[in-house]
Amino acid sequence: MPRFYVPFELISEHEIALPDATAHHAARALRLSVGDAVTLFNGNGGEWTGTISHIGKREVLVSIAGWHDTERESALRVTLAQGISSGERMDYTLQKAVELGVHAIQPIACARSVVKLSGERADKRLAHWHNLVIAACEQCGRNRVPEVAAIASLTTWLDTASAPLKLMFAPDAEYSLHTLPAPQGDVLILAGPEGGFKDDETAAALHAGFIPVRLGPRVLRTETAALTALAALQTLWGDL
Repeated sequence: MPRFYVPFELISEHEIALPDATAHHAARALRLSVGDAVTLFNGNGGEWTGTISHIGKREVLVSIAGWHDTERESALRVTLAQGISSGERMDYTLQKAVELGVHAIQPIACARSVVKLSGERADKRLAHWHNLVIAACEQCGRNRVPEVAAIASLTTWLDTASAPLKLMFAPDAEYSLHTLPAPQGDVLILAGPEGGFKDDETAAALHAGFIPVRLGPRVLRTETAALTALAALQTLWGDL
């Protein structure tokens, strides 16, 4: 059943118009018809079932049937602080992180980030990431949309980074994930960009209380490290 995110209040037994871009996707890309069943969610938890009641040139109306208290969130709340990587690589990381149950995403500008973002360009990229996260939620069944925070420099962000367990990755680290005790609260993971962290960035993260852990003996790409860590964390302490 197609799932659509609508950023406003939903009420059972009411008819609503889908947002313009969503309506275009439903009618033109998916080629849905009047009477087709759909699922709607607004990010506040739960989902609504409904049927398409009208398709016009510019609008699609949905008749909402009822609300279902369906949650697919992991009890393990993991925030991914991801060093900004280039183009499709960053998109892939964020999309798959949502599928793996990440609670929130913090894009980090690092010294070795290939992509440098500021001003209007940063705002556009942030909006793109937000839409990508929404699309991932539509696909994977999540009814709560992970926050994508504003881009921050690593040094600035480290001053406020707080969680009971803070992890970063290094192939030569003393600890691996399975040697750590189960976290008593939220988990924060820090992944570097394509070129990794510079020595002073690593030192700053360690000073801020991040624990280096290894994800096996091999050097992983930035997107591989983040997603491997999320999958391992969910396996050890989450819902996989």
